Amino acid sequence: MKKIRSGYIAIVGRPNVGKSTLLNRLVGEKISIVSRKAQTTRHRITGIVTTDESQFVFVDTPGFQTKHANALNRAMNRGVTQTLSDVDLVLFVIEAGRYDAKDQAVVRLLPKDRPVILVVNKTDQFKDRNALLPFLAQVAGDHDYTAVVPISASKGRQTADLLSEARKHLPNEGLMFPEDDLTDKSERFLAAEYIREKVFRLLGDELPYATTVEIEKFEVEGNLRRIFAAIVVDREGHKAIVIGKGGELLKRIASEARQDMERLFDGKVYLEVWVKVKSGWNDDERLLKSLGYE
Repeated sequence: MKKIRSGYIAIVGRPNVGKSTLLNRLVGEKISIVSRKAQTTRHRITGIVTTDESQFVFVDTPGFQTKHANALNRAMNRGVTQTLSDVDLVLFVIEAGRYDAKDQAVVRLLPKDRPVILVVNKTDQFKDRNALLPFLAQVAGDHDYTAVVPISASKGRQTADLLSEARKHLPNEGLMFPEDDLTDKSERFLAAEYIREKVFRLLGDELPYATTVEIEKFEVEGNLRRIFAAIVVDREGHKAIVIGKGGELLKRIASEARQDMERLFDGKVYLEVWVKVKSGWNDDERLLKSLGYE
């Protein structure tokens, strides 16, 4: 019988290459929120995959920010660089057919003293796989990668190959977390993220970046969770937009978030959501810490 191997694995890349979709595909649950908008992920999210032979502890990071240098983005970038120094293996995710200065900015952060696998995502968008070969040859020359694995995270293609390749670089013997664990994040944290995901999905292009979510009370009674949450906005004028005409948009955000929570928590959820203004929250280091940003 093979010994169980385990280790920490960072998932890094520029915004919107599919890092969170990959984490969720590997774990089999929505641990990291996703939307079509770039920079949805703001925290380091840990997803745990345990098999008979291995325990992979994946750390999904925010996309590395190369503009908008406010306190929030500085905190997110610190999270990326800290993660890269803490893990045993790095998965550097890029988008098939797209490789530019934003990707190269992440390449410059990649560690030289530990293995890095180049993960080429969204290959399902290529009809002719042979057309990928020159692209793979081009990008593989920018760093000393231990392997190059083309995948489609959304379709689940070749993710088993990725796990097989990653297992070769797990340094620890035995489990680091109980085998049933899917994440080290609390239900309180996941509840806030599910609400924030709906804000990103249901609001316009710019406003979600000026919002965050604060859980003010989280109570568990048997199989029922009572959750009271505030969507925090930067300006008074944003408040009415989030609430929507007759409160309809806020109701939809809460309803869709509650349904997701009930699936994940496997129990009933009573959810109350309101909106409050905290001007300049995303450029205030002290306030960011109080809101859970590292």
